[in-house]
Amino acid sequence: MLADVVELLHCPQCPRADAAGLVLEGRTLRCPRGHSFDIARQGYVNLLAGGVPRHADTAAMVAARDRFLGTGAYGPVRDAVRSAARRTGDTGTPLTILEAGAGTGYYLAGCLADDDRGLALDISPAAVRRAARAHPRIGAVVADTWAGLPVRGGVVDVLLAVFAPRNPAEFARVLVPQGRALVVTPLPEHLAGLRSALHLLDIEQDKESHLLDRMAGHLDLVASTDLRFTVRLSADTVADLVGMGPNAFHSRPDAARPETAENGATPTDEPPGEVEVEVAVRLWEFARA
Repeated sequence: MLADVVELLHCPQCPRADAAGLVLEGRTLRCPRGHSFDIARQGYVNLLAGGVPRHADTAAMVAARDRFLGTGAYGPVRDAVRSAARRTGDTGTPLTILEAGAGTGYYLAGCLADDDRGLALDISPAAVRRAARAHPRIGAVVADTWAGLPVRGGVVDVLLAVFAPRNPAEFARVLVPQGRALVVTPLPEHLAGLRSALHLLDIEQDKESHLLDRMAGHLDLVASTDLRFTVRLSADTVADLVGMGPNAFHSRPDAARPETAENGATPTDEPPGEVEVEVAVRLWEFARA
């Protein structure tokens, strides 16, 4: 719940150098300088300094993500993230876990245990509404990772960024000294069959080296693990997979169904309506530099 994480937040409208903390008064968050932010009836709060940008996930994209993740297709990814997060908490002390670009809160909810508390941040109000319901110990906030996290420094044990934007300086700032940032990025072969058959967006060239270059000076690489597996997906689930991410802004809805791809081809030799898809990702573990 939001009440459990209010003490972690700072006012996004105050100068960063001396940003004031927020306190909960009824259904409103307030700072000592008089800025106030009303809590939505769904239980989240919007701390964006401006309006919601056009590239924020739409309600349709969030619904597609919720359906897709609900199939368990990315369950092994969530399990790997959870295992890495739990290693940080081997002392038995409850963890404070933040997910930047949390979407529906699927990965964050999977990491929480016992008396942990979770803070879900996303630029999309539609996503944050879902994240607020993903787990009883998640507080959800609309915020822009690029603009800076509305979070006090040195209060987060584990930070997650799963297929999400990254702000290394801010990630390092909010982590406790022994904290960890867990980042998941796609490998070149991730969804390769689908990307080829459905003409989806390519994965950035040299993504790994670019990531390390950006982290330099803020976060040090501790470990990395590659995860590869295949899943069989129905045509509707493939459509949700395509429709839940950036390709939703570039693809026609019918083009996301394997049986209607160009020339009627499907990404594999599976029967029409069901395809085998390769998932290939890297889980990075970073510590404060």
